[in-house]
Amino acid sequence: MAAPAACTRFSDNYDLKEELGKGAFSVVRRCVQKSTGLEFAAKIINTKKLSARDFQKLEREARICRKLQHPNIVRLHDSIQEEHFHYLVFDLVTGGELFEDIVAREFYSEADASHCIQQILESVHHCHSNGVVHRDLKPENLLLASKAKGAAVKLADFGLAIEVPGDQQAWFGFAGTPGYLSPEVLKKEPYGKPVDIWACGVILYILLVGYPPFWDEDQHRLYAQIKIGAYDYPSPEWDTVTAEAKSLINEMLTVNPSKRITASEALKHPWICQRERVASMVHRQETVDCLKKFNARRKLKGAILTTMLATRNFSSKYDAHGRSIITKKGDGSQVKESTDSSTTLEDDDIKEDKVKGGVDRSSTVIAKDPEGYLPKQQTVLFKSETPLKLNDPTCFSCNGSDSSEDLENSHYIPLTGESDEADARKQEIIKMTEQLIEAINTGEYEAYTKICDPHLTAFEPEALGNLVEGMDFHKFYFDNVLGKNCKALNTTILNPHVHLMGDEAACIAYVRLTQYMDKQGQAHTHQSEETRVWHKRDNKWQNVHFHRSSVTPPFAMK
Repeated sequence: MAAPAACTRFSDNYDLKEELGKGAFSVVRRCVQKSTGLEFAAKIINTKKLSARDFQKLEREARICRKLQHPNIVRLHDSIQEEHFHYLVFDLVTGGELFEDIVAREFYSEADASHCIQQILESVHHCHSNGVVHRDLKPENLLLASKAKGAAVKLADFGLAIEVPGDQQAWFGFAGTPGYLSPEVLKKEPYGKPVDIWACGVILYILLVGYPPFWDEDQHRLYAQIKIGAYDYPSPEWDTVTAEAKSLINEMLTVNPSKRITASEALKHPWICQRERVASMVHRQETVDCLKKFNARRKLKGAILTTMLATRNFSSKYDAHGRSIITKKGDGSQVKESTDSSTTLEDDDIKEDKVKGGVDRSSTVIAKDPEGYLPKQQTVLFKSETPLKLNDPTCFSCNGSDSSEDLENSHYIPLTGESDEADARKQEIIKMTEQLIEAINTGEYEAYTKICDPHLTAFEPEALGNLVEGMDFHKFYFDNVLGKNCKALNTTILNPHVHLMGDEAACIAYVRLTQYMDKQGQAHTHQSEETRVWHKRDNKWQNVHFHRSSVTPPFAMK
């Protein structure tokens, strides 16, 4: 790209086009460079709202991205600081996630997995050669340059990246995504570039069979597995994987970081550099099927966690006596759902200049919000750092948060086009939501239970900001309140927004407008904002999570 003209104003170099997304502190818009006519994605950050720490992070990310010029890395083309705004001009990447592209392919083999991990390793090698450690390698950050067949894999999101000269090992803070964290980070030992290779090993394992090497719903058990490198190659899915592929995984998932393979060495491994001779060319349909479920699960869990984090951040940070209820420290264990791949953790209180090998256990781990999807025709790179409301489909912001708990999120989100099939599924979700509300209005508990998962989780005003699980909480209202306190009831769903997460998961956000007549014949109207997460099991949609804002009349619960 040609060097920008010597000027300080963004508008002198670029023409702004349509908005692609926005959040509390930033907006992402397509832009066209005046001198070349090339298109980019401009992230426009309102710096007036940033804390000093957030501003340091923004500067660090921009500084790191300027250093990295590689075909397998999303490139920062320009960074322009004006009085109240900072402009970051990135590649406009239109191919979506690598993992989503794989499940849409007609043919996928071990050799294809080898080519994918080679491109990822090329990007990691470039980072490490320039003294940069990414620290958050995961599927959400692996994008494709375009929709074209054979498009390059692009590594995105350097919000957690740090500068580590040479082979320095130090404690840089607890950061990363649970399933991809290395043993040394979990043990709070000095670490460096090998943490990225461990994450590559996890990614390669998933690329070959469609599920991760380390998994447990309980985060403590997950971490225990990772610390000792407790993974295996179960039959029958691993029986068809070559010994060379397993060899590379073993060298990446070596617990001792000093003995772990480097990016340069991995690129010379026979399974990578001699794939035509070594890697299997047989189609792996079972891997594709498992990967579809893996993709759906991480997005479903991400949607649930988004709602939980947003609620915890804004509605229930304090108990009835004003004490904070988010108090667990050290390893991020206060959010059980953070075993999900899209949940990034960062111990934000660790200072960047802290290079001692000791362990700092004094800081609360910060959980970062998961991915969101929008119905757009292009994929754009941006970062979202504030807790997202699921009924806000354009919530993208800069590297900061306005909450005292400093919840942040720094992953790039692909925006993809929609098909007629997707529209039909959205209408199905709206219809299911209407049926569920009708069961509530008529007090039909049996019909309600058929639509809801038995382990339904919910945040409701009546629960005083606490997460409730199961049907007992809801049954109380059906038995004692519903249908008994009003003569007539009418519910309208306004502005429904459905987010599809694979074929078997969806989230709907809407405004619920309720009209009713009390026993004295007086008319009342009330509205609340609601979010429901749906999951398809045995070809049947079930409501698995629910969040409602505001206090509604007693009869209008659930």
